[in-house]
Amino acid sequence: MGPAAIYTLAALSALFWGANFNLAGPVLADMAPMNAAAARFGLATLIMAALVAGRGEVSAMLGIARRYGGRLALVGVVGIAGFNTLFFDAMRTTTAVNGALIMATNPLLTALLAALTLGERLPGRQIAAIPVAMAGVAMVVLGGGSAGGAMEFGLGDVEMMGANLAWAGYNVLARKLTPPGPQLANTTVMMAAGTLALALAALVAGSAYTMPGPKAGAALLLMAVTGSVLAYLFWSMAITRLGAGRTALFLNLVPVFAAVIATLGGSPPNPAQLGGGAVVIAAVVFSMLPSRRRCIA
Repeated sequence: MGPAAIYTLAALSALFWGANFNLAGPVLADMAPMNAAAARFGLATLIMAALVAGRGEVSAMLGIARRYGGRLALVGVVGIAGFNTLFFDAMRTTTAVNGALIMATNPLLTALLAALTLGERLPGRQIAAIPVAMAGVAMVVLGGGSAGGAMEFGLGDVEMMGANLAWAGYNVLARKLTPPGPQLANTTVMMAAGTLALALAALVAGSAYTMPGPKAGAALLLMAVTGSVLAYLFWSMAITRLGAGRTALFLNLVPVFAAVIATLGGSPPNPAQLGGGAVVIAAVVFSMLPSRRRCIA
């Protein structure tokens, strides 16, 4: 597979993740947030299990579950259950563009969390970029970009910040706890644990389960197939060929795609979102660019 194809796969992952912020609206019109999250990942887990079976890795997956189930369950509860609980509830009251722009800071938040918990080195570029990116987020959420148009830091924005932290925690935990072996099998075990946690949380919450209508059902299926399965597979392939650093640059396309899709749907970004988004994306790109090494004569 050539470089152009790999770049296309990374861009498609960003497109699918950007679309998720817009697809959540129709789903939440018919389903409670916890039920929507559990249904999305229930479908995704079934698809992943089918892929594992098709690759003949069922025995490997069962062995991974027996030996490393506790570790993978922790990663799944944080990254699947924790992130999606906050994500779906946030999308009830924030906008697709706001959500995507807040999540655009995730590479910086992950780097900061890895430095604090794993002792990884935090380069000077990233240290400088973190307050700039957060200032860009503040411009977005304080500039009238909430779903109701109020000049305030809305609950949905706060919840999306929590979702952002949960995803950073997932990235760090996955790096530390994911065992060697077939990554598709590892991810399926992780996803199954997160789905179980979401289903239990939905049961405890007591929200009445309602079958989604045709529009919500199609959106939910798209989130499961593209945003939860294909995006991960394409992203993993890109990381394998391009490396984590170069691939991570494509995350900056997520808010761009979210804004384009929102515009096509009749909800274009406002000036605060455009200005704050430019600051966020510029800060994240700056943090990821390799530092120039001085040549010694």
